[in-house]
Amino acid sequence: MDTDSRRKHILNTINNSPAPTSATTLAKSLGVSRQIIVGDVALLRAAGHDIIATARGYILPNFKETNQYKIVCQHTPEETKSELYTIVDQGATVLNVYVEHEVYGEISGSLNLSTRKDVDIFIERVANSEVKLLSELTTGIHTHTIACTDKNHFDRVYNALHTVGYILK
Repeated sequence: MDTDSRRKHILNTINNSPAPTSATTLAKSLGVSRQIIVGDVALLRAAGHDIIATARGYILPNFKETNQYKIVCQHTPEETKSELYTIVDQGATVLNVYVEHEVYGEISGSLNLSTRKDVDIFIERVANSEVKLLSELTTGIHTHTIACTDKNHFDRVYNALHTVGYILK
């Protein structure tokens, strides 16, 4: 299979998969290394394809939610799971997290968490690595972009986070 055909196959597979597709799965199906897939995805992104890497694999944005809102939170690292559960339990999607770093400026990470299972996988990956949460760089202060169906939906998420004390005051 030539390079263009392989990349079309990658896009088609990600687009038609009901769940995130890992680079390892794509590599096995195409008979190439995982690193080849990672490189292909990087080049597909550079060509304008909005491929998102999640803890479970690659996805294309296809959110049922159409409105994105920013929410500023502060809490300890140990409260991260609770914070994320609070958001997804309201039916919202946590698209990303970003912090304002004194040297690097804005640092962000794509999350795309919609369910407790997504949150559990994310928390497990953090626990099993030597990586720190971005919020640990800023005394727990961080911003999430969340996808909600409308302003009322966002207000429910905000109120739930406020109730448990995670909204930055």
